[in-house]
Amino acid sequence: MTTNVEFHFDFGSPNAYLAHLLVQELAQKKAVNFDYVPVLLGGIFKTTGNTSPFLANQKIKNKFAYMQAELRRFLTRYQLVDKFKLNPHFPVNTLMIMRGAIAAQSLGEQVFEKYVNTMFDGMWRQGLKMDDAQVLIEVLSAAELPADEIMTLCQSDEIKQKLAANTQYSVDKGSFGAPSFYIGEELFFGKETVAEIAERLS
Repeated sequence: MTTNVEFHFDFGSPNAYLAHLLVQELAQKKAVNFDYVPVLLGGIFKTTGNTSPFLANQKIKNKFAYMQAELRRFLTRYQLVDKFKLNPHFPVNTLMIMRGAIAAQSLGEQVFEKYVNTMFDGMWRQGLKMDDAQVLIEVLSAAELPADEIMTLCQSDEIKQKLAANTQYSVDKGSFGAPSFYIGEELFFGKETVAEIAERLS
């Protein structure tokens, strides 16, 4: 029996990217379907009164140093060192690329899957300034994705409203950040909980 797990994500979250890499591997090993739900992390933060832990802890010397050490350990443990680079433009405004995720979703599963991989790669492997429209168009074109169609859809009220609705749905369900996973109504927050989800599925 296949278990459905909702994965609420924003491309601007490095932890969502790392979780994305782990769930791809997990989905190949377990009878699980990860339902990707694009949300706007800034909207979640604003609604819940939360903020990015990376930015919030930068001025706390020892805590920020520990966060960096923890990240290095995580990358080493899961053999992801060569697949991650902190984006020099962080924090990146992800409004356009998250609308793009909704647009890609409307164009079919294959387009959406390729779009998700391409955006995460641009953000956290290539370190590109993904809130620059020209950069986004170039990245989409290089990946042979329908750049013009996606960019046009991003401006439609339907796509804008769907992203807003997804974000509110995520907050209403219990989210306060990303990545957030749901098995039914039960929340699993953070990249570290992918291992806990794997245990639950065993």
